Amino acid sequence: MSDVPFGFGPNDRDKDRDRPGDGEGSEPKGPQDPFGFGNLPGMPPGGFPGMPGGFPGMPGAGGAGGFDMSQLGQMLTQLGQMLSHAQSGAGGDGPVNYDLAAQIATQALAQKTSSLTDGQRSAVRDAVALAQLWLDEATEFPAASSEAVAWTPTDWVTSSMPTWKRMCDPVARRVSSAWVEGLPEQAKQAAGPMLAMVGQMGGLAFGSQLGNGLGELAAEVLTSTDIGFPVGPAGAAALLPEAIEKFTEGLDRPANEVMIFLAAREAAHQRLFTHVPWLQERLLGAVEQYAQGISVDTSRIEELASSIDPSNPESIQEAMQGGMFEPQTTPEQKAALARLETLLALVEGWVDAVVAQAVGERLPGAEALRETLRRRRASGGPAEQAFATVVGLELRPRRLRAAAELWKLLGEQRGTEGRDALWAHPDLVPTADDLDDPAGFVAGSDDTDPIAEIERQFQRDRENDAAMDAAKEAAERREAAQREQDTAGGDAEQDDAEQDDDGPAKD
Repeated sequence: MSDVPFGFGPNDRDKDRDRPGDGEGSEPKGPQDPFGFGNLPGMPPGGFPGMPGGFPGMPGAGGAGGFDMSQLGQMLTQLGQMLSHAQSGAGGDGPVNYDLAAQIATQALAQKTSSLTDGQRSAVRDAVALAQLWLDEATEFPAASSEAVAWTPTDWVTSSMPTWKRMCDPVARRVSSAWVEGLPEQAKQAAGPMLAMVGQMGGLAFGSQLGNGLGELAAEVLTSTDIGFPVGPAGAAALLPEAIEKFTEGLDRPANEVMIFLAAREAAHQRLFTHVPWLQERLLGAVEQYAQGISVDTSRIEELASSIDPSNPESIQEAMQGGMFEPQTTPEQKAALARLETLLALVEGWVDAVVAQAVGERLPGAEALRETLRRRRASGGPAEQAFATVVGLELRPRRLRAAAELWKLLGEQRGTEGRDALWAHPDLVPTADDLDDPAGFVAGSDDTDPIAEIERQFQRDRENDAAMDAAKEAAERREAAQREQDTAGGDAEQDDAEQDDDGPAKD
């Protein structure tokens, strides 16, 4: 994976510094600087693009020698794109300008990718078709779709943008608003319309950073599920032949074998997400739950104001880059990240186990490819890089290996039907504690009938729904009775009033 950060990561991010020493047993961590917000909240890393730290080649942009003349053209081009979007109002008023992001990513990819050939498209279709046949014997989930497509990196950007919007919007919107909420009321009144303009420029700056990140990421992803779940149309198995060819160059395996292995992984992902409808919502929901808890310690704003020397611009930049406005990670956010990490590990482990069962005896290099992809993920592949930058998630090898071992043991103990039945309800899937002891989880559930457990869970859900409906109906009946009583009381008062107006009743 390239060392260029995805999306909103800080320009000088050091992966070796960020990652735990052995990747084993550490607690899930929130982002040290999600979206590059070690700078001014709501702003891009180092300030707006065109300012120090805002573009590659500018001072503070990660270069060792300061200003880089070779990248001046790129800086001016992106700055011009931002100004053009600001004037036209393109991209809407959201926290991230996705039109600008797509434009920057597409332009970057045009310089280093080529069009697909008919041979590449045919190879993808054939590989997916063969993989689907093998998977039929390894899982109870049927093929998600007969559609198999070859994507260029630009196709990946276009198709994945709705997913990135769903993931990035909650975090960007919350961080952008958190610092405004923390401003003293006097400052808000003084800023007035400027706050809206800052929000628009922040969206443009975020879009620029996202576009640069997606341009790098799109050139390296191998399938539509390389980030851990599908980013394209539902059920469509998509592979990127050009990236796969580059990936194969460093392996001692035939190109068609690598293509089939990756097609099997893609098809397995698609089957799982198609037939487990709650899964993707749970994954994205964890990101949204994380975003809801973002807050900014406003006392740091006062600290920043007292530490800046207005006559020394360098002191301003140092304060901004010192994490002064870093969002504080709450226990609720850590819990959301832990749930997200566990669920992604379970997905990846299931795919790993199912594909190994499907192709293990058919592809001589299957085990070597399996280990290569595990190491690719552990050392910072697309999924690791993307999630680590967007939400601070690190998928550690121990979790992936433990999840794969758990699903393998379940398959041996219960068969494919009993193993896959655990996906029927979110309460049935293994937990983070179960991943700590896969053998113990399987041994402890030897006497459990998963189908019966599913039925019991569904029955509990039905009973809860019925109880809620009954309570709602009872409340509605009470309200209706109260309204009738109030109406009857009002009519009686009106009759008494009319009688008083007519004088005393005559005998």
